Amino acid sequence: MVLKNLIKARKGHAEPLSEIAQLVDSGLLPGFEALPTVVLVLEKRSLKVAFANPSAESMLELSRRQLTQMVWPDIFTNADELVATIASIAEHRFHATHLDAVLERPGHEPLHVHAIVGFLEGAPDYVLLELFENERHLRTDREERINDLTAVNKQLIRNLAHEIKNPLGGIRGAAQLLEFELGVRERDELREYTQVIIKESDRLQTLVDRLLEPHRHPHIVGDVNIHEVCERVRAVILAEFPRGLTIERDYDVSVPDLRGDKEQLIQAVLNIVRNAAEALRERISQGDARIDLRTRVARKITVSKRLCKLALDLHIIDNGPGIPEEIRDRIFYPLVSGRDDGSGLGLTLAQTFVQQHDGLIEVESRPGHTEFQILLPLDC
Repeated sequence: MVLKNLIKARKGHAEPLSEIAQLVDSGLLPGFEALPTVVLVLEKRSLKVAFANPSAESMLELSRRQLTQMVWPDIFTNADELVATIASIAEHRFHATHLDAVLERPGHEPLHVHAIVGFLEGAPDYVLLELFENERHLRTDREERINDLTAVNKQLIRNLAHEIKNPLGGIRGAAQLLEFELGVRERDELREYTQVIIKESDRLQTLVDRLLEPHRHPHIVGDVNIHEVCERVRAVILAEFPRGLTIERDYDVSVPDLRGDKEQLIQAVLNIVRNAAEALRERISQGDARIDLRTRVARKITVSKRLCKLALDLHIIDNGPGIPEEIRDRIFYPLVSGRDDGSGLGLTLAQTFVQQHDGLIEVESRPGHTEFQILLPLDC
């Protein structure tokens, strides 16, 4: 870590760092500019940013000039934990410490970082802050949990379907025989009840068939253009919701074809977009409902525990009310739905189809913004 080396190098150095940025620019503190990690030097009392390297400018989306006019709490809204750590460093309680934090900025996604905070002995008025993005580690952890959950769900679904299907056929057949054995007069009077049994049996049979659908059909692999998939889904949804809904495309035409099952991918994307459209019904009635389909190429990203040179990065974004908080962590579970009339199978099937392509689905949701991200390997 650069921080540990710098602390060692600075021990016993008598020259104060009253102008950190000038010292870095003059080469007295070499290496900061070229570091891939974020390095910030803060005045320990005011917490004003004295120096930021180019990596900090890139991650924080602020220029060095802007950063050096700000104090740490101005950058992040939840800076208390790091402020307390900096205060401890400033009081000489220890030379360096590290912690994991989620830093929040207005109008930006939360930033998951591993932070190292160090006291500079040669510059007692400053502390050094080094930030490492934790996103890859967090994505790997989430992916492992999702894979474990999917395996459990798959076994549960198969067992449940088996236990339901066998008696269900007997119940339906018994209701049909009962209806046939009734006399003409009794048949007219009691047919309503036998029909309820038959229709509900058929409904449950359909539900079981949908649960088993991903495991029944063969995986037909061919070259798939993701934009053809998106256009097919867009046409279907706009036919179902012809007024009040806009579906915008933001396609990267450089995205190459992927190897996969086109029909499964259409169904996966369709289930997500249809869920979004259903959640947007109130905005559709107001005429300002919007869904964005965005494609990008992700480079050097880990998907399904494999480092991929290239991956498809598909985002499906809507401006609806967001996923209810009480089901947000269970949204991919079977039979979990945010709508009273929902089956709770659409996202479960979408996740299954994507995982059959060695891909990953993630979701971030807040009121006014729900974003599903589908990652599919292109070159691993």
